[in-house]
Amino acid sequence: LAITPVGLDGNDNITFRLGEEMAVRLPSAERYVAQVDKEQRWLPILAPHLPLPIPQPLAKGAPAYDYARPWSIYRWLEGSPASIDLIADLGRFASDLAEFLVALYRIDPSGGPAPGPHSFFRGGPLSTYDAETRGAIAALNDEIDTAAATEVWEAALAATWKGSPVWVHGDVSPDNLLVDHGRLRAVIDFGCLAVGDPACDVTIAWTFFFGESRDTFRAGLPLDGATWARGRGWALWKALITLVHAQGQPTDEAERSRQVIDDVIAEHRRRA
Repeated sequence: LAITPVGLDGNDNITFRLGEEMAVRLPSAERYVAQVDKEQRWLPILAPHLPLPIPQPLAKGAPAYDYARPWSIYRWLEGSPASIDLIADLGRFASDLAEFLVALYRIDPSGGPAPGPHSFFRGGPLSTYDAETRGAIAALNDEIDTAAATEVWEAALAATWKGSPVWVHGDVSPDNLLVDHGRLRAVIDFGCLAVGDPACDVTIAWTFFFGESRDTFRAGLPLDGATWARGRGWALWKALITLVHAQGQPTDEAERSRQVIDDVIAEHRRRA
């Protein structure tokens, strides 16, 4: 079978296409190894309850002398990472994604993994990243409205999770949403999967959606205002640390992070 590198890879894994029907995923660092067994165990349980395909584990590879970590073989899923130009109707895409997340949140979470290092604390309390976030705000004193950013962050910390834990994807980003023929066709990369607070899953409202599509996404999710406040906190944290790392380098990613910061501040003010 032919082995072909996948053009766009995430941070967590190196991915190859194996023949026409399979994909090989190898953790890129030791901190991602725990995700292998987690996906092998839980994805087959989640898949029958979801309206879109997710990765189907076919086999697990053992560490060897030439690659010292466990790895996985999955069924290949067709599609390209989401981008605005590939999507026929962004409002419908937002609605389809919300429908997928609602279905995920309804699956029985019994026995599922609590948030922790394996999920980079997705599904857990935002306070895990309090020091890092405040440090990033201070480092960006000359670039952003630090008082407003601090206000958004503190509001997110105060909006504590009081609901029952649910399954969370943990990394709902365009790279993990596959588009084919203009529609959302699959959701991939469940490495940050956990059972906890769903707020981390709504960050895409600000990192990808805008205007009516953002409103459609929000309307499709039965989540309270406190969850959306925490979601703004998650989006702010990620945008801040990305912008800090890009300081002095005017990249597209830095500009997107500035826009996310501006958007979460504006929405916080509207809903305060």
